Amino acid sequence: MKDRIIIILVICLLPITAFAKDEPLDVFERIMEEQWQRRLDENPVSASYLGDKRANQDWPDISNAAVRERQKKDREVLDKIRSIDPATLPESEQLNYRLFLYNYERAVDAQRFDRHLLPFSQRGGIQLEHETAEGLSFQTKQDYEDWLVRLTKLPALISAHIELAKLGIQKGITAPKVLMQRIPKQIRLQMTDDPKKSPFYKVFENISDKIDTQDQLHIQQRALLVIQDQVIPAYRILDKFFINEYLPAARESYGVYDLPNGYQWYEQLSKWHTTTALSPDEIHQIGLREVQRIRGEMQTIIESLNWEGTFDEFLTYLRTDPQFYFETEEELLQAYLATSKRIDPLLTRLFDTLPRMPYGIKPIPIESAPDTTTAYYMSPAADGTRAGYYYVNLYRPEVRPKYEIEVLSVHEAVPGHHLQIALAMELENIPNFRRFSGYTAFVEGWGLYSESLGEELDLYQDPYSKFGALTYEMWRAIRLVVDTGMHYKGWSRDAAIDFFKTNAAKTEQDIVNEIDRYLIMPGQALAYKIGQLKILELKNRAIKELGESFDIKAFHDLILGQGALPLSVLEERVDQYLLELK
Repeated sequence: MKDRIIIILVICLLPITAFAKDEPLDVFERIMEEQWQRRLDENPVSASYLGDKRANQDWPDISNAAVRERQKKDREVLDKIRSIDPATLPESEQLNYRLFLYNYERAVDAQRFDRHLLPFSQRGGIQLEHETAEGLSFQTKQDYEDWLVRLTKLPALISAHIELAKLGIQKGITAPKVLMQRIPKQIRLQMTDDPKKSPFYKVFENISDKIDTQDQLHIQQRALLVIQDQVIPAYRILDKFFINEYLPAARESYGVYDLPNGYQWYEQLSKWHTTTALSPDEIHQIGLREVQRIRGEMQTIIESLNWEGTFDEFLTYLRTDPQFYFETEEELLQAYLATSKRIDPLLTRLFDTLPRMPYGIKPIPIESAPDTTTAYYMSPAADGTRAGYYYVNLYRPEVRPKYEIEVLSVHEAVPGHHLQIALAMELENIPNFRRFSGYTAFVEGWGLYSESLGEELDLYQDPYSKFGALTYEMWRAIRLVVDTGMHYKGWSRDAAIDFFKTNAAKTEQDIVNEIDRYLIMPGQALAYKIGQLKILELKNRAIKELGESFDIKAFHDLILGQGALPLSVLEERVDQYLLELK
């Protein structure tokens, strides 16, 4: 799962000067570079994550005026791109042109809906902004100084969130109240009387020993003052606004359909995340079919265990029997570490090309752990100063089943997200907007596809581990049903929770958090299963056409060799490959 992945999606970029006398290739390359630089300029935190520290002291401008200006520039770029005849570009640039155009067409199409007027999420954001530091490099005195300056600008960022939320209230665009009720508790984590107990102070507790001791003390003293005088008061203002104005205005309904132009909005989101033309109704039906298929495979495993009770009773057994759970957070963390060590040396069975960049495992910060998912992945810094990280949720180990550890690890780390994303970042023959961007259906589709590789890596060695893998696949099939159900078909939150509980062995804590994730991130959860089904379809096509000459390593190189792609483009790439081999 993630199923939150911190990854940079490049969709918007800078107005272009007319280059009437330049060759089309020169114009196109200049546009790509300008837009990449615009992308970094407009997203200072994303730039910092990549290792670009030119704006290391700044936050992005999220104001409504800034959003509208970026949208205007996107439309200008789209017009400029469309003015270039792709036939005038060399073959090596055809895919770059196609994807660049595709990104801007999607971005401009999304302008029909005011997603930026929903600034709050129970899964993180401004109320837990200290977690931004997790993705930053703190190696020099200047790194700490930059973060301190950034913190002095946090009150302005909080004010910008409040202004967007007020505009959302005016336009009838608000988040579900059931989700927003979780946020005051998170805000109040920041409202400590002792700045040393602030989550923002954690990064200053153990300053790099590369920094002089006197400088360390000076940085810590400044940090306490900034947190006490600026950060904490700003969160008190946010708390007052949230309790008195936003929470009462939050909507009682759940799905996107209940927002202005809600049905069209969800249709756009489903196409955005899946990179397909599938309608929500079609996706819903695919989900129901997959749930039925996977349920049958689960039943086969249950019968092999000579279980005498019902399917529901077996799920209850998995959720409640102590043998399936660790007692402590440390035991759970060590199990994740041991599993990763077991997987790493097996990868050469299936892959010729592996990333140079390593990955590590970290606990999800305790401030967000109760309200977030089971695990997620954070991509490495482009400059090599920070490895990729697989974050695992250790909150309440008694609800984190042992039989999920292997399947979760292959999804989030290797051969899943870390392998795919790090390889894409290390590609040298593609422009930056492709190296550091992604399409959810490809990225998450690959992650889910990787779970099936656990069988080929001999990871699922007992019936419960195999059932755990099926539980995760079922989980993604259920998403197709409940996401479309809540956002397009009028399902209640309780109906979605019940459907989930009936068909998967996830614990209730995970199920509720997952359903609430789909509510705050409409359409995103559709991408996993749709992407996986496409990759499996292409793999089976290759096996059928190539027979004994099919090479799994070559197939994986083919899938990953151009970075993330829309599913239709990926299919064309595989079809061309098969044609060339005939």
